[in-house]
Amino acid sequence: MSQVRIAFSDLVDLASERVGGKTLAANDDFFASKDNLLKIESPIFIPDKYSEVGKWMDGWESRRKRVPGYDWCLIRLGIPGIIRGVVVDTAHFLGNFPEYCSLEGAELAEGADPGPNASQWREILPKVALQGGTENGFSISAPDRYTHLKLNIFPDGGVARLRVYGDVVPDWERVKKVDGRIDLAALENGGRALVCNDMFFSHKDNLISPGKAKTMGEGWETRRRRGPGNDWIILKLGKPGRVQKVELDTSHFKGNFPDSCSIEGCRLEQSFLPSDFRDRQDIQWVELLPKTKLKADTVHELVKELKAEATKQVFDHVRLQIYPDGGVSRLRLYGELA
Repeated sequence: MSQVRIAFSDLVDLASERVGGKTLAANDDFFASKDNLLKIESPIFIPDKYSEVGKWMDGWESRRKRVPGYDWCLIRLGIPGIIRGVVVDTAHFLGNFPEYCSLEGAELAEGADPGPNASQWREILPKVALQGGTENGFSISAPDRYTHLKLNIFPDGGVARLRVYGDVVPDWERVKKVDGRIDLAALENGGRALVCNDMFFSHKDNLISPGKAKTMGEGWETRRRRGPGNDWIILKLGKPGRVQKVELDTSHFKGNFPDSCSIEGCRLEQSFLPSDFRDRQDIQWVELLPKTKLKADTVHELVKELKAEATKQVFDHVRLQIYPDGGVSRLRLYGELA
């Protein structure tokens, strides 16, 4: 299989540590830990840095294999889903990258982790050639839902990062509820940050990522606005539903939080490209939250502030507007499925 350049930017990295992805085991990570594989940050290289076992590398690196076989690493996806493509990044691994790799997937019940020889493993990427110092991208044609992956490298070597892009497929029977309500926008529930006008300082996906932001770098932050107008982001809900409670978190944003915000919803019942939202004038947005003042470093729980009639309407898209600019750590839209 030849490498391809794939537009993955509109898909979720299901394996990232940002969404709870975890490396479970590897048969060998002598030179560099398997835990580096799923880091959010791009890999770095420090020329003069060495560890007790050899050259320090920002990735997963096994020792030189002197017996037949290959090396492997087991991964639990942070969010289960259908895999559309992977990037096997060999950045900074030049004379020590694997010649080939392959990928297997498995779907297991919550709390279960497979061994390397489990019967559930199914090949989703056959053995393919890799290049050193390269983001090796491959499309995946595997329509099934997966919870775990097994990355095989042949025969040995180093991989800086593994990115696993796909569509979130929640287990709606197990979806966590807060006060009986589902977070309709959550990344783990299939929500997507489709498009925003600005994400200069941090990525739009952070806004609906699992858990609390640890720093303001884990939120969504725009640059300082020097002209008229305001910043905005459009979210696609995991499933259509009625929004009954909004939680807007400005944690860690103290001198750079938005002065105020508003929220609107709409029901499109069709698929639009993210770019379509920039120019369309025919979308009928319904005001859910009128323009509301915000505070620094605060979790705003907004219920009474919502327009009563709007909470009864079914939405599948929501637009958050912030005035004039700034950063928001998380946005939670709690409600019920339509």
